[in-house]
Order: sequence, then C-alpha cells, then structure tokens
Amino acid sequence: MMRLSFPQPSRQPRWLHAWRRSLRYHYLRLMRSHSSTESIARGLGAGVFAGMLPLFGGQILIAVTVALLVRGNKPLAALATWVSNPFTYVPLFWFNFQVGWWLMGQPALSFGEWQSWEKLLEQGGQMATILIFGSVWVGVVAGLLTYALCLRLLPTLRQRFRRRSAMAAVNFPNRPQP
Repeated sequence: MMRLSFPQPSRQPRWLHAWRRSLRYHYLRLMRSHSSTESIARGLGAGVFAGMLPLFGGQILIAVTVALLVRGNKPLAALATWVSNPFTYVPLFWFNFQVGWWLMGQPALSFGEWQSWEKLLEQGGQMATILIFGSVWVGVVAGLLTYALCLRLLPTLRQRFRRRSAMAAVNFPNRPQP
C-alpha cells in the first residue's frame, strides 16, 4: 500500500524563509552569470566600499559610479551596498567613527560644554568629519579585501556549481536544466 505524504508546516518563521529564498536566488544568479570573475570582484568591492559610507541616499549611486570607473559589475555593486543595512548601521558606523578617531588622533570630545548652538555645531561638524574619514578608510580596506576574497573564492564556487549541475543532469535526465 502506498503512503501519502503531506507537506509538513515549516518550523522557521516566514521572514527567514523569504531571506533564504532571496539569498539562494542571488547565489544562483551569481553562479550562472556570464560576467568575468574580475568584473564580479570589482563590482562587489565597489559596492562594499560604498556601503561603508554614511551617505544613506547615495550609497548605490556611489557604488555604481565606482563600478563604472573600475569596469565592475554594476548590479552586484548596487546589491553589495546592503552590507550596511538597518540592522548594521549602528555598530558599523560606531566602528568607523572609532577608526577615524584613532587615525586622526583627535582629543576627547567634551559633551558637557554644549551650552550654545555654535558649540554644538562645531562639535557635530568635528564628529561628522571623523566619521566620514574613518568610513572612507574602512571602506577602502573592506572593498579591497572583498575584491581579493572574490578573486580567490569565486572560481572555486563556480567550478563546484558546474560540477553539481552536471551531476544533476546525469542523475535526473528529464529535469529541465537552467
């Protein structure tokens, strides 16, 4: 006698399932892409660089512009800016501020002296300068590391993906191939 099997309800939250599907979709697009490894690595590096900048409305524009300049993959550059997202803004920009503070060798800010708007604006301008300086340096380092990591890992990942696809074609000949 044949047993019927019904789909079991998923134990993971719906939002987690959506994120997993989205990540899988972008992974498959990357593996099937006809872009060169160099182009993909340059695009991802440009996107990570721009994602480190505290310019919320302009990160994608900066990433695509940098990708154009270095001849990188523009859609991946735009996608990689999401390295800074609403969940990572605070820790990322705190780290960038600390790096800027360390690199600039600034004296301690005195928050108790904010008795006038002029003092507040002066301190705020100094803090913004430190944050942008640190963000640029962290962005350059993170972008270069992303570029190097992609150059190293992407060929291996693509080769493994092609091998698995070929094995699936042999094991399941009637299944449509992507």
